[in-house]
Amino acid sequence: EVRLVESGGGLVQPGGSLRLSCTASGFTFSNSAMSWVRQAPGKELEWVSTISTGGTPAYTDSVKGRFTISRDNAKNTVSLQMNSLKSEDTALYYCARASSRGQGTQVTVSS
Repeated sequence: EVRLVESGGGLVQPGGSLRLSCTASGFTFSNSAMSWVRQAPGKELEWVSTISTGGTPAYTDSVKGRFTISRDNAKNTVSLQMNSLKSEDTALYYCARASSRGQGTQVTVSS
């Protein structure tokens, strides 16, 4: 059974930083591309970032230069370092592998 557990969300002021983490189990992590997606209130699910099995990252345009995705295959974890946060980054952030998602972690950017 695929299991993805996110952590690290919270309330932060604009311009601040957060680091999200996701611990995965139930599949061969090193063989899987991993992603972060988010859903803001009243909006559709939005892809944020993906890291390939080889460690190559990809980002949606709105977070390029601010977010960094990384993975640790030894610990079965994928992380998302988020800097220079903006109010429009407020959303429920999910770790994803193929069609599976975790329960999400809330990120709120507000003064």
